[in-house]
Amino acid sequence: MKLKLALPKGSLEEATYQLFKKAGFNIVAGARSYYPTVDDPDLEIVLYRPQEMPRYVEDGVVDCGLTGYDWVVENDAKVEEIAELKYSKATSRPVKWVLAVHNDSKFKSAKDLKGKKIATELVNITKRYLEKKNVKAEVEFSWGATEVKPPKLADAIVEATETGSSLRANNLRIIDTVLVSTTRFIANKQSLKDKAKRTKIEKMILLLQGAINAQDKVGLKMNVAKANLKKVLNLLPALKKPTISSLSSDGWYDVDTIIDETIVRELVPDLRKAGAEGIIEYPLNKVIY
Repeated sequence: MKLKLALPKGSLEEATYQLFKKAGFNIVAGARSYYPTVDDPDLEIVLYRPQEMPRYVEDGVVDCGLTGYDWVVENDAKVEEIAELKYSKATSRPVKWVLAVHNDSKFKSAKDLKGKKIATELVNITKRYLEKKNVKAEVEFSWGATEVKPPKLADAIVEATETGSSLRANNLRIIDTVLVSTTRFIANKQSLKDKAKRTKIEKMILLLQGAINAQDKVGLKMNVAKANLKKVLNLLPALKKPTISSLSSDGWYDVDTIIDETIVRELVPDLRKAGAEGIIEYPLNKVIY
């Protein structure tokens, strides 16, 4: 049994490789190759543009793939959404498709764009958005460089952003959010009827979600004398409770926990002051709840 898996080619590609590596799958891709190798004999990987992938999964060209929710909706693809995977190229925040106009324009809402031109790669979703707003406007497909089109080539755009920095750099301001999108693991409905393929997908999802859970978290372990144990434990946030084990030396304990990486620099000095010794911070690949 070979499970045919499509991964996104383009801006999300490197982040996807890193996610799979943390999940335990080492993927090697040549600079111009669309067929990466992976150290799993049951997997066959191909790279597709996220925009096209939902159609290929629906048609059974591949069994499953990772693409944005935006492209599933845009293509009206009849696929099975197996899981939401919250990772992206820049941050862990979702991608927002926003309606944006030039800073110098008079437009303040979608209704102000009646009879105007909107450029976007997300044509179908934009048209449905305008219908809901009861706004009749021209929606033009954009082949790229969408941010530079207002105000001369278009009155507004619908464009994807994570941080908004590219929009601000091009003197654009957001007037509404059209769609919020995250990465989805999608599968061909017929492929899921194959027991071996479904089992493989389920195992892979468990590992990928574990890798995502581990993002921005680290492990912390330390030695603590019994007299200081309560003070140290009161300082520790944890997923549930820290693991506490007796050491060979009487009256000493090993304390192990998982915390957000952002608080380490503030927490470690306080732990040391409370009596913790031999403090070790270590990276995490997966956290399985």
